[in-house]
Parts: sequence; structure tokens; C-alpha cells
Amino acid sequence: MQMPRDKIVYLIIVLLLLMDIVFVGQYFASLERVKIAQNLLATYQHNEKVINFAKMFVSKILKADGEVSFEDRLALENAVRDINSQPIFDQWQKFINAKNETEAQIELKNLLELLINKVNY
Repeated sequence: MQMPRDKIVYLIIVLLLLMDIVFVGQYFASLERVKIAQNLLATYQHNEKVINFAKMFVSKILKADGEVSFEDRLALENAVRDINSQPIFDQWQKFINAKNETEAQIELKNLLELLINKVNY
């Protein structure tokens, strides 16, 4: 039994349309996975900046034996700006502009708490 040519062409068109639907679905699923991956990468990069600043802060300020050098202060300032978080930058400004040791300790605690809270997991 032989199918008429019109039915074969119709069947091929239907199969091609079904394949297109499957491929479009896979495309949109892939787009969603790419968006998720981009968000994870952005979160990872943000966390890395926060953690790097925190490490530098501990090594250059908390473990400092004397006065912090200009180069270290500049590196810390650049690192805090690189985080691109206004609350962290504002808290950094409060810390470096503290009028006395007691105020500096309070602002230090606030800065460290803020840094820990800014790490996304």
C-alpha cells in the first residue's frame, strides 16, 4: 500500500513543526539555565569581592602593629569601592572618620557585621 504524495508531504511538515516546537522549548529552557548561571556568577563575584576586602581589612588593619600605610589605606579604599555597595561604603566612611577609639571600635563592629551579612549563599 502506497501513500499518496500529498499525505507524505503533509506528514513531513507536521513532523518538522513538532521538531520546531521541541527545539523552541529546549531553547527557552536553555535561556533560563543561562540566566540562573549568570546570577550565580554575579553572586560569586560579589561574595569574592566582599571576602577579599574582609581579608585585606583583617590583615592590614586588625593585625597592624602600627600605623596603616598610605598604600594599604588606598588599597582598602579601592577594594571597598570595588564591592559597589553603598551601605558597605557608608559604613567604611563611618569607620575611617571615627573621632575616637571607642567610636572606631563601634563602627568596626558594624562594618564587620555588615560584611558578613552581605555575603550571599
